[in-house]
Amino acid sequence: MLRVVTELVSSGERVTAIVNPASRHYDRIGELGATVMGARVISESLLRRAGVDADDDGKPSTARALVLLDNDDVHNVHTALTARDMDPDLRIIVQMVNPRLGKQLNSLLGDCVVINGPWLAAPAFVSDALEDDELTWLDLGGRRLVVGQADLIREPHLTVLADTTSSATPELLPVTSADPEGDIVLGTGVRTLWRARDVRPAGWLMAMRDIFDSRVRKIAAVMAFLVAAGTGVVHFFGNIEWWRALYLAAGVVTSAGIDDDKFNDAAPWVKVSAVLVQLTGIVLMALLTAVVVDSLIGARLSRIIGGVRGRPRNHVVVCGLGTVGARVLEILTERGVAVVGVDQDEDAPGVQVAHRLKIPVVIGDSSNEETLRSAGVQRCQSVLAITDGDITNLESAMVAGDLNPEARITMRMFDHDLAQRVERRLGLGHSRSVSMLVAPAIAAAVANRRSQVTVPAGRRVLLLTEVTVEDGSVAVGRRLGELDEAGGLRVLARQDVGGTWDWTPAYERPLRAGDRLAVAGTRSGLARLLMTTRPQQAPAAS
Repeated sequence: MLRVVTELVSSGERVTAIVNPASRHYDRIGELGATVMGARVISESLLRRAGVDADDDGKPSTARALVLLDNDDVHNVHTALTARDMDPDLRIIVQMVNPRLGKQLNSLLGDCVVINGPWLAAPAFVSDALEDDELTWLDLGGRRLVVGQADLIREPHLTVLADTTSSATPELLPVTSADPEGDIVLGTGVRTLWRARDVRPAGWLMAMRDIFDSRVRKIAAVMAFLVAAGTGVVHFFGNIEWWRALYLAAGVVTSAGIDDDKFNDAAPWVKVSAVLVQLTGIVLMALLTAVVVDSLIGARLSRIIGGVRGRPRNHVVVCGLGTVGARVLEILTERGVAVVGVDQDEDAPGVQVAHRLKIPVVIGDSSNEETLRSAGVQRCQSVLAITDGDITNLESAMVAGDLNPEARITMRMFDHDLAQRVERRLGLGHSRSVSMLVAPAIAAAVANRRSQVTVPAGRRVLLLTEVTVEDGSVAVGRRLGELDEAGGLRVLARQDVGGTWDWTPAYERPLRAGDRLAVAGTRSGLARLLMTTRPQQAPAAS
């Protein structure tokens, strides 16, 4: 919340923040200039006091927008529905963890913007890990898209944006055909161009090896010695053949019992020795059972089965498998990059994703040297320390730096001042804040500003953005295809009022007020589109 309030206040917005009094940012938010209301639970009366107070006469709320940043999706949805009942026209911005639930909110709430922090932040961490600045990720037309070189983008490509190879002057938005040519394209994902040697989960074979650890081996060695010694005693002093002697000794040591007529004729001291050995065997069997049960049922089982097989190299180690870490795993897997996850919570969201993607996971504290060694940090190419704790990430980065000075390290840190000092003095690598990556998007949604992404194409640039057809503009009633300009503007998708985005729109259909367009264009082409889609001003009276 602190980052969002900072972004909004710096943009000139008047902000009322409802903050849990126990929050460590409570005082700091007030110092920024926001009006702070302390509350643990958001109620209808509290929202009314904060400015969500539309009345039955249609008078709008004094609040222009409501931003919900609770980590609990259910609480956010409940509060959003309450606010919508209070003011049907209020602009609501909701940060959601569950993307599926977020997609359903527009149908429930109307004028609603859903922000998914992990989806916005994860590509930045991946780019740091791979030192990859050739791709640009963006949200456009209700989809998560990527712009880059054609050989990097997964087919089918949505459109060709530019051709920078044909001449010294790049051709922007080349005329599309059945097989358009160009090297900068827009797509929905990244191709798997190469794949490092996969890092494979340990599996059951490796699990069995770890189950039979030193404790099991020591107990088994003692039992084997007793069986061997008992076999010799029974054979030499009981005049029983070897195989039968082995059977009797093993039965005594393993507490399986003795059932042999010839043994009844053995000397008394042999029988007493057999009883003592059998008692020892009972104790050893109990110990053996306890050790195996501990290995199979204890917390170590998750680490054993999900651990790393062999000695991986040139992989990426992701420390922290929360919602951001889960998305990072998905993107790295799409890129074909070998990856190992680390988290001390076996129920973390990313652990479930890792199991689904067959990514090995080491369960343990990422700031512990042995945990990082188990993940192969000493041979990896990059480490992402992205747990929820700044200190844990810092400790993990320091340990990883000691184990592998050549690894590229990126830390997730909320405290901006701490991050700057760590980067300057310790030289551990880059640091990023999820909240700082997400806050600008939330501030833009509050102000209903048109967000745009700049894509370089040689020495020229293209802009990708969304534009609304406003009532009273000359665009109303015109066919969609008339807006396209060769080399200047291309309409990519259309959203009818109250409908969903259509990425194969009918270009012959006329435009209506309220329609929203996803477009790519040059600065001049976009400027002409804005003049077309905005109401025409009446000439001034002379």
